[in-house]
Amino acid sequence: MKLFLKQNFKKVKQLVAFLIIAFSINTNAQTLFTLSGKVVDGNQPLTGASILIKGTSKGTTSDLHGNFKFQLKKGNYTLVVSAISKPKEIKVNLNKNKSITINMADSFVNLEEVLVNAVRVKESSPVTHSNITKEELAKRNLGQDIPILLNYLPSVVTTSDAGAGIGYTGIRVRGSDATRVNVTINGIPYNDAESQGTYWVNLPDFASSTQSIQLQRGVGTSTNGSAAFGASLNILTDAISKYSYGEISSSIGSFNTSKNTVKFSTGKINNHIEFAGRFSKIDSDGYIDRAFSNLKSYFLQAAYVDDNTLIKALTFGGKEKTYQAWYGVTKEEMATLGRTYNPYSYDNETDNYQQDHFQILWNQKLSKNWSSNIALNYTKGKGYYEQYKANQNFADYNLIPITIGGETIDKTDLIRRRWLDNDYYVANANATYKNNSLEIIFGTSVSYYKGGHFGEIIWAQYASDSQIREHYYNSNTKKNDANIFGKLTYKLTNKWMLFTDLQGRFVRFKTAGITSDIIPIKINKNYSFFNPKAGLTFKANNSNSIYFSVAKATKEPNRNDFKYGVNTAEKLTDFELGWRYKSENVAVNTNIYYMKYKDQLVLTGAIDDTGDFIRATSGKSYRLGLEIDGKIKLNNRFNWQPNIAISSNKNLDFVTSWNGELVSLGKTNLSFSPKIVAGNSFTYAPNTKMYISLLSKYVGEQYMGNIDNKNSKLESYFVNDLNFSYEIKPKKIIKSIVFTALLNNIFNVEYISNGYYYTYDDTWSVPGETTTLDGAGYYPQATRNFLVGATLKF
Repeated sequence: MKLFLKQNFKKVKQLVAFLIIAFSINTNAQTLFTLSGKVVDGNQPLTGASILIKGTSKGTTSDLHGNFKFQLKKGNYTLVVSAISKPKEIKVNLNKNKSITINMADSFVNLEEVLVNAVRVKESSPVTHSNITKEELAKRNLGQDIPILLNYLPSVVTTSDAGAGIGYTGIRVRGSDATRVNVTINGIPYNDAESQGTYWVNLPDFASSTQSIQLQRGVGTSTNGSAAFGASLNILTDAISKYSYGEISSSIGSFNTSKNTVKFSTGKINNHIEFAGRFSKIDSDGYIDRAFSNLKSYFLQAAYVDDNTLIKALTFGGKEKTYQAWYGVTKEEMATLGRTYNPYSYDNETDNYQQDHFQILWNQKLSKNWSSNIALNYTKGKGYYEQYKANQNFADYNLIPITIGGETIDKTDLIRRRWLDNDYYVANANATYKNNSLEIIFGTSVSYYKGGHFGEIIWAQYASDSQIREHYYNSNTKKNDANIFGKLTYKLTNKWMLFTDLQGRFVRFKTAGITSDIIPIKINKNYSFFNPKAGLTFKANNSNSIYFSVAKATKEPNRNDFKYGVNTAEKLTDFELGWRYKSENVAVNTNIYYMKYKDQLVLTGAIDDTGDFIRATSGKSYRLGLEIDGKIKLNNRFNWQPNIAISSNKNLDFVTSWNGELVSLGKTNLSFSPKIVAGNSFTYAPNTKMYISLLSKYVGEQYMGNIDNKNSKLESYFVNDLNFSYEIKPKKIIKSIVFTALLNNIFNVEYISNGYYYTYDDTWSVPGETTTLDGAGYYPQATRNFLVGATLKF
């Protein structure tokens, strides 16, 4: 044995050494180190921040004190940290236990976001919502209006009078029209105070001055202006740029469409002051015959910012001239004269309007817990639409019959203008208190609107005793609107969060005079509303959360409703139950909603002589639906974003006039409320320079009236668009050149997204009896068309 050991001692030593080294290497490989840290916003701990390890499924969130911890092997890691901010990547070389501090202050647009803090919700709030960034808007921003750019969001249906997405465009969410979608710009109400509608034609190319948009579906959170009965759309305008830049953007496309935009920013001068602006011009002949648009707009901003203060002075607006296309086309006209037929032929049958907005926004960080926000707004709007009318009765224009050659003349051909002249003043003020587990926002908003309606005849074949610029009708409206609100978000535990929102709203509406129908109108109404909301969010783990909310909303009629005899406020209780899942590569939002209405003001399907839809009270009604949307990263090059909304939308006790009698139809479908709305986006990005996306939209069949008449049905449609973007970065002078293309309706589908339906009593067919007849008009949308553009960034 001794001889054996002596002869093999060297080999034994080598074997033992090898085993020691191997054991040491293996032990080192299996050793786990602790990576701990704290996420802060400046000097304040940041609760609920998401920390993911890039390229793995590992993740966590910061606790009440901003702390987090991982157990990891030795190696290099990239942490992806996000909160109510842009994601921030932190690289860590882990070869021992390590503690780090991650300051997210430079990833927040803190003071900018506070401008809309009172009307927006956070990712974890129990409110169903979608967020759209500036970058997402830019990919398709070639001249079309904001509703068209939002077309692929869940439960959204859009339309265009001219058929090409430029000019008069509209949006419906969950079947609710634009009068029920509350729109704010920097927290300032944008809906017209009288009609409660939104007219995007007055703000052409506004997407080029938009930083972000949040669409809340359902009642959502309390906001300023009239209550949201289908959705609220909150727009934040351009943030302050740290660096100076210049942009020139031009695009051309089908129907002689062109857009030219110039943007600039001085960047922060002395690290505090910025001046920025945009000027745009858009022209389009439209898909419908003569439905041209001539649009001009501007956006100017002066700002001061430091660590605690943000002050902005903004002015923006637009001037539009659009040819009328609101009358639509009948099925018979489409069959004989074509889909693009326009019954208007007078060469200046146009809408002419200018709207200018002036805002002062001041956000102040008062301490580590308190901040305040004050906003002032003045909006001036004035314009008219011009029409040629044949064989008009003198009596309809307050004209006296005349006698020529012994013949009494009491009818004439004429050209008329109907004017709007309005002023709108708003003041908002709110304060925010925030600590590790609590956020309280409380404030008020007051507004005053005055608007004049009048008409004039600018030419007549027989002028009677009229004087030039004489008003043949006049009426004036005044509206006072005030609200007070308080919102609380409280983190009960690490898993449970409570949200409450209380709003009191007070409205006074007065109008008097003569309408355009030469009918006296006198309204003096006061409304007081209490709109409470509450919800809970349960965070099961880092990937899954569930929320439930109940919200009440009450809303006054608009001017047209009063004109047609409606003065009852409508009421809504909105129940929302949702589940959110989020991992590194997959995000899914699912929610069920039940919206219970009392005296809902539904679209009857009919339109008035200015193309506005007429509404009526429906009694009891509801909307019940399921919405699912997702963002799925298939790999580093492919992304998939599907969404679908399936709903049932019913009147429960609908009553209508038919053959001269009131008839109870009971349960019927709500107008303009398709059962299925689906959107889809497949995106291929082979590198950071190129982007190709196939966008799809399906809208199920829908009724244009509430009586389930087959003549009022709009057929379902499925359309697809192709979006392309490519960036070149030259080495000198020009920082970037971005080429963008949009091929709309690539399969050349002939579809109709909107229309109107009406009934009328006929006593001529059967003498002595009243027979109800009906008719319909349609707004055909463009077949295959394109837009291409280039943006030069300096």
